[in-house]
Amino acid sequence: MISEKVIDEKRQGKPLITKDTKGNDKKLFIESYGCSMNLNDSEIVASIMAEQGFNTTTTLENADLVLVNTCSIREKAEQTIRKRLEKYNAVKKINPTMKVGVLGCMAERLKEKFLEEEKIVDLVVGPDAYRDLPNLLEEIEAGRDAVNVVLSKEETYGDLSPVRLNSNGVSAFVSITRGCDNMCTFCVVPFTRGRERSRDPKSIIEEIQDLADSNYKEITLLGQNVDSFLWYGGGLKKDFKKASGIAQASAIDFSQLLEMCAIAFPKMRFRFSTSNPQDMSVDVIHTMSRHKNICKYIHLPVQSGSTKVLKDMNRQHTREEYMQLVDHIFNIIPECSISQDLITGFCGETEEDHQETLSLMEYVKYDFGFMYAYSERPGTLAEKKMEDDVPLDVKKRRLTEVINLQQKHSAYRTKAFLGKTMEVLIDGTSKKSELHWKGRTSQNTTVVFPKENYKLGEFVNVKLLECTTATLIGKAVGYSDNN
Repeated sequence: MISEKVIDEKRQGKPLITKDTKGNDKKLFIESYGCSMNLNDSEIVASIMAEQGFNTTTTLENADLVLVNTCSIREKAEQTIRKRLEKYNAVKKINPTMKVGVLGCMAERLKEKFLEEEKIVDLVVGPDAYRDLPNLLEEIEAGRDAVNVVLSKEETYGDLSPVRLNSNGVSAFVSITRGCDNMCTFCVVPFTRGRERSRDPKSIIEEIQDLADSNYKEITLLGQNVDSFLWYGGGLKKDFKKASGIAQASAIDFSQLLEMCAIAFPKMRFRFSTSNPQDMSVDVIHTMSRHKNICKYIHLPVQSGSTKVLKDMNRQHTREEYMQLVDHIFNIIPECSISQDLITGFCGETEEDHQETLSLMEYVKYDFGFMYAYSERPGTLAEKKMEDDVPLDVKKRRLTEVINLQQKHSAYRTKAFLGKTMEVLIDGTSKKSELHWKGRTSQNTTVVFPKENYKLGEFVNVKLLECTTATLIGKAVGYSDNN
């Protein structure tokens, strides 16, 4: 599983589908680009709009309202969205009553450009303002610009039950935090999603209970930085020190939340994403080791193997601290798989820095990774204060070396599973064969095996017989004890 991008979602740009609500007569066409948080946010938006009489449609030409949930993390993502807006506006000439809106991170960053300069959208809504959509639609009807990109200190959407879009009915995302306090110099997220705040654990458990009642079998706890989850009665994480002694003493951190989830739902599988090395505690690793239903997989972005580059990126960990964390993971959970995010050619990166990244990869031998060459993002600290001084051909050559090494390590990690029998959760039909199921192991490796009499959403023990670089091929030998 290798990508030149941070984001490797199979659902990029797909129109999202929900069950129709009886009596709703308006049509909503909604597409998402970017991270899992964006996909989850689109589910929240669909829930809000269902209350306003909208059912989803996959036919753009029929839509009364077209919304695109956007990403600002990569230049390519923004270019894709601009092309989609051109398409929407071409359709709008045929269907002039159709309204077009931009949601999410790009909305926050380019609000004036979209509304005033280019006049290519009717409304612009930031990640914390989705509840305001009904009011903004009224503003449009009254002939006024509709924009709300105010970043909230409180909004977590914890009381809303997201509509599950394009769901396989097996796996779902549950957001536990919003925003980010880590001012990584290459990243625009703190400026587009605001300060970090956590959801009430009670609302998280209730949402998971609803999903369990609907027969979902796997939950991914989601946040820009899940490990820094901290509930002390509400409020920003940065204000925790100002809270009362009682609030601080009774606070719930991520390892405690993870334990609560695992105990409350013993038959539910749990994953979490994304982790930041500076915030991942050994407590979380111990919690993972104690509970079979917490998947043995950690996405642990490193970004660079050079302490000097990490400092320039304002990452709050060194190369040595990262390696020590990896040692803790493998010591406590020897069977754990780890994946990475890596940037090549960041401002000031030397050949020596690049070699340190390659040597760190050799040390960890990641199961898979998401890799890309650095591209300057407007509004970030790096864009304002650093020179993008590594030539493009050097960035690309370094990226190729990183990808080639990752392919070698992915093959090594995948082959290590051969001959073993592992639990697999069936989450869909194989892309290459209607006669085969696909699913994932606890370690997040994809497994393909003959369907026989097994069904979607079942936990099956599969004997692993063959593999490609990133996919295991096997044969089911019976049900696991998790059904």
